[in-house]
Amino acid sequence: MYNFDWSVVWDLSLWMNALGVTLSYAVVTSVAGLLIGVIFGLILVARVPVLWWIAAGYVLLFRSTPLLVQIVWFFYALPMVTGYALPDWFAAGLGLTLYMGAFSAEIFRAGVISIEKGQWEASTVLGFSYWTKMRHIILPQATRRMVPPIVSQSILQLKNTSLLSVVAVPDLMYAASTLTMSTYRPLEVYTFAALMYLAVLTPVTLIASRFEIKH
Repeated sequence: MYNFDWSVVWDLSLWMNALGVTLSYAVVTSVAGLLIGVIFGLILVARVPVLWWIAAGYVLLFRSTPLLVQIVWFFYALPMVTGYALPDWFAAGLGLTLYMGAFSAEIFRAGVISIEKGQWEASTVLGFSYWTKMRHIILPQATRRMVPPIVSQSILQLKNTSLLSVVAVPDLMYAASTLTMSTYRPLEVYTFAALMYLAVLTPVTLIASRFEIKH
């Protein structure tokens, strides 16, 4: 029988610092990824030949490769390839940001093309320019359809920050690994880390669900 010893997890400063790092990376990379997604999503919708191929290639690359590989590559391989060492904090978050951007671009593209063809044709008949119809007719309707997948992707992004521990970013999972090595109590430590993720994500998920219902 295994005797649990929960006293090993009571290091408040360790967990609070790690939680701050986790939330910071989640918020910053989500916002930056959404901005990238809007830009590349617009390119995908506009279908400008050369730019479309660049955007499509970017989305395909980052949606079709594991996020862990992307993080490791930006942290270790990119400096060797380019000869320029990125700041550690920036290199660690770059993979997360571009990963979020790729999925956000596809969400944006899907939301826009989901608008009925008649809406596009009617705005064209009325003489609206492409950007005018996008701003006043298409995007307001598409945004409501984008909210649920964007919220889900943002929640997933917070959980994805756990992968940053492999490049020594002091997030929740890195703190758990460090504490496990000093206490040899992985069950207690990782269970407590999971409870911290649950405590953060549960209210966020409930608020997001209510927001989705309203939209």
